[in-house]
Amino acid sequence: MRLLRLWSEARRDDTGSASLEFLTAGTLLLVPMVYLIVALSALQSGSLAVESAARHAARTYVEAPTTDAAALRAERAVAFALADHGLDPSAGSIRISCSPNPADCLTRLGIVTVTVETQIAMPLVPAALAVDTPLSIPVRATASQQVSRFAELP
Repeated sequence: MRLLRLWSEARRDDTGSASLEFLTAGTLLLVPMVYLIVALSALQSGSLAVESAARHAARTYVEAPTTDAAALRAERAVAFALADHGLDPSAGSIRISCSPNPADCLTRLGIVTVTVETQIAMPLVPAALAVDTPLSIPVRATASQQVSRFAELP
């Protein structure tokens, strides 16, 4: 009987279990929080990359002497900006639109709008899991620039 009472008292004594509970609960809460921070950082980096790519592409487009040179400069600016942020330049898409005359983008005081879009892959997700649903987030940015009133006509 005495042995049973000692064992019962020892069971009630939970000295040292707080640190074990803290480590268990802390780990269970810390791992998802760290993943969330890493995923949001990747998404923010991708957002900054496409915004920078669209802005620089629009700037280089309106400063080009011809439409062909402008398109080439814009594609290079997008590729450089995406690569600078660690993204695959071939995965990005670029769309250029012009107003008021869509046929001639480099008219004086015309507005050139560049839209850049890419996919941001979720970090630490193996490719084998992306069977039915894509595990990436599409990110898009748009920038507009006005052609100078002093631009040379081609």
